[in-house]
Amino acid sequence: MEHNDCCVLSPTRKRKLQENVTEMEAFPLNKLNQDLLERVLSWLPTSSFYRLTSVCKRWKSVTDSASFKLACYEVPSRDPWFFMVDPHMNQSTVFDSAERSWKKLNYPTLLQNCSNRDAIPVAAAGGLVCFRSDSGDFITCNPVTGSCRQLPQMQSARENLSLCAIAMGTSTADKLSYKLVLVTGELPRLSYKAYNSNINRWEEEILLKRNVDESQELESTDDSGVYFLSKAGNVVDLVVTDMHRSPSKQYSSVTTLAHGEEMVYFLSSSGTIVACNLTHKCFSEYPRLFPAFSEYSIDLVVCRGEMLVVALSEFCESASLRVWRYEEDSRSWQQIVMMPPAMSHEFYEKKVDINCVGAGDKILVCLSCPEFYSYVVCDLRTTEWTELPKCFTNGETVEFMSAFAFEPRIEASV
Repeated sequence: MEHNDCCVLSPTRKRKLQENVTEMEAFPLNKLNQDLLERVLSWLPTSSFYRLTSVCKRWKSVTDSASFKLACYEVPSRDPWFFMVDPHMNQSTVFDSAERSWKKLNYPTLLQNCSNRDAIPVAAAGGLVCFRSDSGDFITCNPVTGSCRQLPQMQSARENLSLCAIAMGTSTADKLSYKLVLVTGELPRLSYKAYNSNINRWEEEILLKRNVDESQELESTDDSGVYFLSKAGNVVDLVVTDMHRSPSKQYSSVTTLAHGEEMVYFLSSSGTIVACNLTHKCFSEYPRLFPAFSEYSIDLVVCRGEMLVVALSEFCESASLRVWRYEEDSRSWQQIVMMPPAMSHEFYEKKVDINCVGAGDKILVCLSCPEFYSYVVCDLRTTEWTELPKCFTNGETVEFMSAFAFEPRIEASV
């Protein structure tokens, strides 16, 4: 038939293809000038690049080239790596989302010092992961290159106040600069202090005021019950007590930048979501997603620049894992995706703790309980849920409590 004939290559077309292949073989990558070679290599996935550095001395020398790092900087984004945290917090393992494989990283020398040996990851942004030691010092690290640096010690008149949240973000204008934000105090008296990598120092501490409109609305809110919209569209009254928090996520928070406003979100000790507007120096509390004194596991993530809530709860003799978005216009929570019941039902009555991290269109959910550990990725674009393969070391399964997402960027500077 005619439509089959068009799929047959003519002798002329075959000859042209053969000529193109011959030309490519006659012009290998080594014939490229240094600038073009670096630009080609900069677009390779990070894992592939490091494997190819063993090809020859010229390719290996590219890693130390300033112009190559600049070419890497111009690559807009990279598939995320997930820095995994095990229960004992002594592993340096990442999951490469591009190759869907586990990788063991060399532990940075600075973190092996006696004073920093107990440091745990607390935040991540861009190509960096931030650690906090028992003494309260902060260390930023590029897990790919192993470079790390201890930040200047913070002096604060309110340093005796409790720490609520630790957030880390990068500048949209300059991806190599970053800011570390600490929120301290107790509701309703909150303040924040930020470290700015551009000036290498902590900025002045700033008090946050409660948003008056939000305060009036919360005072009139009835916490006697909350209603869910199930996947089938039925309204379900949730009667479910005690918020689970993993030690590695004790000060976990997320940051966004929308319409020129820098926001930091964190979970209060009572389970409410607190939104700190650093631009306008104020804060507000969102309406509860669950009733007060309910039993559930909850975490915050940022995907596509938007704060989302992931929650695992139980009702109707089953467990439900859902992702929620807060609608500012209606001042209400809207469900955007739910794990298939066939997958979530196994979590019922197991006291499962969830710790989540967002990256692009994906959310990594680490589920842990005395009986099992599991890691599931939710793709918000396709609404698909995929379980990650098990991680093995010396033939034994390695179990993780949580993760932090970062971009594997060779050029990221601490």
